[in-house]
Amino acid sequence: MAIGISPKYTEELLFNNLTKEQFLVIAIETAIQLGWKIATVGNTGFIAYTTFSMRSTGEEVTIAIENNTATLKSKCIGGQIIDWGKNKKNIRNFVEIFNEQLNTLTIEQIEQKLEILKAEKTYKNEDSLFQQTHLTKEKSNNFFSIFIPTRGYFVTPIIINLNILFFILMAIAGVSILQPDSESLLILGANFRPLTLSGQWWRLITNCFLHIGIFHLLMNMYALLYVGLLLEPYLGGVKFAAAYLFTGIIASLTSIAWHEMTISAGASGAIFGMYGVFLAMLTTNFIEKTTRKALLTSIIVFVGYNLMNGMKGGIDNAAHIGGLVSGLIIGYAYYPSLKKPQILKLKYITLILITILVVTTSFVAYTKIPNDIGVYDEKMKTFAEMEEKALGIYNFPENTPKQILLSVIKDTGIYYWNKSIQLLKSINELKLPMPLYDKAEKVTRYCELRIKTYELLYKATEENTEKYAGKIQEYDTQIAQILNSLATE
Repeated sequence: MAIGISPKYTEELLFNNLTKEQFLVIAIETAIQLGWKIATVGNTGFIAYTTFSMRSTGEEVTIAIENNTATLKSKCIGGQIIDWGKNKKNIRNFVEIFNEQLNTLTIEQIEQKLEILKAEKTYKNEDSLFQQTHLTKEKSNNFFSIFIPTRGYFVTPIIINLNILFFILMAIAGVSILQPDSESLLILGANFRPLTLSGQWWRLITNCFLHIGIFHLLMNMYALLYVGLLLEPYLGGVKFAAAYLFTGIIASLTSIAWHEMTISAGASGAIFGMYGVFLAMLTTNFIEKTTRKALLTSIIVFVGYNLMNGMKGGIDNAAHIGGLVSGLIIGYAYYPSLKKPQILKLKYITLILITILVVTTSFVAYTKIPNDIGVYDEKMKTFAEMEEKALGIYNFPENTPKQILLSVIKDTGIYYWNKSIQLLKSINELKLPMPLYDKAEKVTRYCELRIKTYELLYKATEENTEKYAGKIQEYDTQIAQILNSLATE
């Protein structure tokens, strides 16, 4: 998953001659003068969003007050790599207008505006959403804190830690951290239709914690961190964890339904699922309007860019789409219980119904997705077992009684070669890549030559003669040529 790095600019502003409340009133008036949309206000600051422009999808401005100092931070929303100086300009404009307001407003006017602010219930106490949102977002500034579960940010770091732990164990096992080979990925639990649909259903989950190289891991964990910081405080840990698991499973099923022979791994399907949940939230009135408007465009741009990028070779876009769509559905299903959090019964009923829906849908999909290649592999395993039994005649000692040898050649050898031919013919009923049909045809020819050889061995043993040795050698040469041809495929 390709992601950007949101640039930001931070500056501190002292206000020795003002109280905290007076500063807040002037700061809010400044934001209004600048045309910013104020999303959340608390008595320790507020969060606002700038308008969109041709060079920007909007910036989030946070004003955080502590003692007699205000920390002003402007940050791009989403995946911009360059802010073209917008963030610094936002803060400088704020300081300029703030000073103008400071010189214009009287103390009486400031107190009047404060009372209006309180009366409109815009101004909240220390336990306001601003406090939770601001503290949660600031976690990303302390590198090590992103790995530590806390209130409002509990499940996201656990998932990040599990992905990293899985990767470390993979590296300890000797797997390349830059480009793991296919065999190693399959051993570690990657998603692969022939194996996943052959009873190894657990690959639908394990592949969500397995990454194809360190860069793949880092990009996915950054994307997970971003959506986790924004979304988990709204959903809560249980709903967030359930959505991540369920969308990951559905993304994995979508992948194997679309790809017959693709080995896939990575958390991006589940991460797209979480972005789907977030998009669902942003298209309802659950999140405050100004916050919703600013984030919606950013998330759409982010998702759209990554889906377009996923059309390139080597990226499992089917898993991305499966995760995104299932995330949207789960997000809308969550909405009623999120709007009425006081009704605990509604929360539990919602989770139970979603669980039943996902489990049932996944089971049906798992049993209905065609797995002809997996069936082919099972048939070839059965063939290998029968071949081993048929070749068992060569393990008998030379002094074995004639009647026993004749019985083994006919009732074991020729019998299993004929059974093998019947098995190989049934492969034609499967939908397979052409090279596998060609391989089955060669193996069938190999079995037919074995039968001819065994028939001559039977005659030679019964008649106690060497006159068939030349023809047997001719068949053996043809058999060797087929085996060499199969070995080079």
